[in-house]
Amino acid sequence: MHTPSAANTPSSAPILVRGACPHDCPDTCALLTTVDEHGVATRVQGNPDHRHTDGALCAKVSKYTERSYHPERVLTPLKRTGAKGSGQFAPVSWDEALTDIAQRLQSIAARAPEAILPYSYAGTMGMVQGESMDRRFFHQLGASQLDRTICASAGAEALVQTLGGKVGMKVEFFAQAQLILIWGSNSIGSNLHFWRYAQQAKRNGAKLVCIDPRKSETADKCHEHIALRPGTDAALALALMHELIAHDWLDHDYIARHTLGWDQLRERALQWPPERAAEVCGIPVEQIRQLAQDYGTTQPAAIRLNYGMQRVRGGGNAVRAVACLPALTGAWRHRAGGVLLSSSGQFPAQRAVLQRPDLMPAQTPRTINMSTIGDDLLREASPAFGPKVEAIVVYNSNPVAVAPDSGKVVRGFAREDLFTVVLEHFRTDTADYADYILPATTQLEHWDVHLSYGHTDVLLNRPAIAPQGQARSNAQIFRDLAARMGFTEPCFADSDEALCRQAFGDAVDYALLESQGFATLALPDAPFAEGNFPTPSGRCEFYSARLAAQGLDGLPDHLPNYELQGTDARYPLAMISPPARNFLNSTFVNVQSLRTIEGRPVLEIHPDDAEARGIANDAVVRVFNDRGSYLCHATVSRRARAGVVNGLGIWWRKLGLNGTNVNEVTGQALTDLGRAPTFYDCLVQVEACPTEAALPA
Repeated sequence: MHTPSAANTPSSAPILVRGACPHDCPDTCALLTTVDEHGVATRVQGNPDHRHTDGALCAKVSKYTERSYHPERVLTPLKRTGAKGSGQFAPVSWDEALTDIAQRLQSIAARAPEAILPYSYAGTMGMVQGESMDRRFFHQLGASQLDRTICASAGAEALVQTLGGKVGMKVEFFAQAQLILIWGSNSIGSNLHFWRYAQQAKRNGAKLVCIDPRKSETADKCHEHIALRPGTDAALALALMHELIAHDWLDHDYIARHTLGWDQLRERALQWPPERAAEVCGIPVEQIRQLAQDYGTTQPAAIRLNYGMQRVRGGGNAVRAVACLPALTGAWRHRAGGVLLSSSGQFPAQRAVLQRPDLMPAQTPRTINMSTIGDDLLREASPAFGPKVEAIVVYNSNPVAVAPDSGKVVRGFAREDLFTVVLEHFRTDTADYADYILPATTQLEHWDVHLSYGHTDVLLNRPAIAPQGQARSNAQIFRDLAARMGFTEPCFADSDEALCRQAFGDAVDYALLESQGFATLALPDAPFAEGNFPTPSGRCEFYSARLAAQGLDGLPDHLPNYELQGTDARYPLAMISPPARNFLNSTFVNVQSLRTIEGRPVLEIHPDDAEARGIANDAVVRVFNDRGSYLCHATVSRRARAGVVNGLGIWWRKLGLNGTNVNEVTGQALTDLGRAPTFYDCLVQVEACPTEAALPA
């Protein structure tokens, strides 16, 4: 196998270049890219030498060459020539674009650097192209900081308060579990390689239970599906605790030695008999009793959480409640027992070295929450808010499509006085509102290093091909801007490869990353068998004194949704918006082969709800509430539970039926912990509409 980068290495025969999948998925697969004698990538496949990838990729990433060589790639800097949102641009040189951008940012920074806002998330999960030179640039500038909350921060905060960090069991040991609860995850579509471990356990006799409002493809393959109402997961978890106590399915020794706050949690759990939870969750009481018996009497028992369950008002509390369960039964004693939501806290990443927060001014700049960007771009200057946002630099994200309450997001980005720069591969919904679009490299064209939130391996990504057109890596673009801005700190000269080496320092063997493409962290198989949680107490903290000190409940509890079903007769349906199987957030929507498979924007609706509204299968429907409305096609299906509709996302607005998408109706209210969005805490009404209304905008 060829180990150097192929980007600048002529060859007379095809070579294989090791890399890593950059996308927002727990699997973080190891890639092999085949590059022909002309320097063209002809195939992307999974690396069979990497145990978690095992040679297999999802349908999305296996088509990655379609993305890199897409005919609509942005390959030169573009300057807006028409109205914002019109998508009218003209090519310009890098010199012209960088000079103008630097001058505009310098002019704003001279008056109010906090009026400049970076906006990024996980368009790449790479530590170099996602959180290195860009952070240095904005720290030096004194720009507003961004609270990156849009996906995972409620669950992350819950893990920190309960287990001490984003830690959990090793994913490979799910294969040895005898009971697996797949809670809030459509693993077949969003965590394929975990699903392979679950299938192995199933073949060995394990019972698989899927807990999800939607009857997903994963639920189809499990022994049981518990279709609870959105936002009621904490009630179910507390009822399970009630039954564990009532039947003494408890590991008293583990509780005594390795937990904190048991007496208080016990009192809370005893307030949640199965009958109460069954009414709240909308499920049969016997399902709760049976699940509790299965969990209390089966070892090893493992729980795989995903982030869907924390996208409601009480999402943080829900994750806290579920994360308490393994300590009650002593499941942590087994390497195949415990819980996994994220493993990312186990990596010895040197983020301060990469991001250089010491470059910030003495008075720390304000922080703006990315989940409330719709409101914040429309705010005027005030003592409470600070200066009006005058410039926004967007990279690794597509907020016009993915942020909640997108009607407001669009109005904010449409401001003529908002200077907008977007680093992108394509003319996304957000790029249409840019003053400048700067062409960024794809994963096949740059260096990067990756951790994972689903396993415990570090991966190195080598560039396999030369950058297409005039594309530059994110880090190079910010390096170039720093030079134009006169930033002379030596760290702004660090190359992308040097940044890769800095990400973990001596904590990870970089020579091993170079030679095989990945390195496995040396971690115990059963990390909490003897306690040693990374909490202040070293115990699993059922009661969090840190939360109590903030004036919050120190114990997990069920918090009803903001938009609780039955409280507004105008909007009787609860809506969740899980990802369409062939997309990843808004990435891949413009890859034709995947969009062809996906078909069109759809809303899954239960037959009873469809019949009550005169909605036929495939009919065009209008989904609406006070925030807005969007059009899509109805799929009448029992994948939706009665009273709940599933708006599969996230389509680009301009590829939707009328230039909108599901986020027209989602709101900007934040979660109980972690300041995260509440996408799945959303009431709507659905009505049939004339087909002619579905013409493209």
